[in-house]
Amino acid sequence: MAWNEPGGSGNKDPWGGRKDQQGPPDLDEIIKNLQNKLSGLFGGKGGGGGGGGLGAASRVGASFILILVLAVWALSGIYIVNEGRQGVVLQFGAFKEITNPGPHWYPRFIQNVEVVDVDQVRSVNLGLRKDEALMLTQDENIVDVKFTVQYKIKDAREFQFNVRDPDATLRQATESAMREIVGKNKMDFVIKDGRPEVGVRTRQLIQVILDGYNSGILVTNLNLQDAQPPQQVQHAFNDAIKAREDEQRQINEAEAYSNDVLPRARGKAARVIQEAEGYREQVVSRSMGESERFIKVLTEYSKAPKVTRERLYLETMETVLSNTNKVMVDVKKGNSMFYLPLDKMMQKRQVTPAESQNVPAEGVAGSTTSTDSRENRRERFREREQR
Repeated sequence: MAWNEPGGSGNKDPWGGRKDQQGPPDLDEIIKNLQNKLSGLFGGKGGGGGGGGLGAASRVGASFILILVLAVWALSGIYIVNEGRQGVVLQFGAFKEITNPGPHWYPRFIQNVEVVDVDQVRSVNLGLRKDEALMLTQDENIVDVKFTVQYKIKDAREFQFNVRDPDATLRQATESAMREIVGKNKMDFVIKDGRPEVGVRTRQLIQVILDGYNSGILVTNLNLQDAQPPQQVQHAFNDAIKAREDEQRQINEAEAYSNDVLPRARGKAARVIQEAEGYREQVVSRSMGESERFIKVLTEYSKAPKVTRERLYLETMETVLSNTNKVMVDVKKGNSMFYLPLDKMMQKRQVTPAESQNVPAEGVAGSTTSTDSRENRRERFREREQR
């Protein structure tokens, strides 16, 4: 009959006591009742049985409990290390080994495991407080520096055991390294052109300091976010920067003007030089041709002076008369001279192409007449020469 059913056992609790009793139930009685229930589960006789049966059932129950406890203890020691992490195994509080990603097991209560993320990029910001932002430069100026340090864990054992507070150690090492690098350079170098170099040199010095501490930290990057003079002199410094920028702008404009004018002037000078060289070549070639022609004429003149002289005279007169539109004619045995209006005569003789096609005979006759008149002039010149 159940303990809570109506009847004779209604005034008893589940551990065999009575409800009207004061105080907690007896511990021995509780253990005895528990043994009786376990022995009933495994086929033993509960309550009032023989002593041998009760002892065997107790041993079986205790073995089951022990096996159950061992199974739970063994299963509780299984752990999995994810990718990008490492497990630091401690045995009685001392370092034992490093476990890589994958499933592992450790005996609980004897060993302990701390999983460390070695791929995570951590960061520390410095320069937010005035005492760590203001730094003295080589030229005795003060700069306000703000920067961020990014780092990873390269050795989980050193990171866990060699330094008490890794972030505080990193902050102190970074501030010390930055003050040293800034103190070795001038203000303009730190603020303007040398900011990348300052960041690289500071990161290298931080790594040297942390390696000396065996901290297990790898500095991956140092970003110099801001570097400027203190707020009290910021206005004057901005004016100086603006003046420097104006100077550089004017220099750039002058260089642009120079780059525009100089090539044009060089091209013009080259053109003038080439024209002069061409003129020189022309004059020299003409002079050489004239000299060669004179030498040839001289040679012919030495062979036949009279003929050569007459030919030269005729050619000269022909050249002169071809450029004039009036000719003075001296008639033999006459007292007066008259001139021929060659321009009028030439106008009359000029015909259009259509007229020349219609009257080809007249054109031929005109050319013949012109040739005859030239021969007549030459005959008259020869007669005058002979006289």
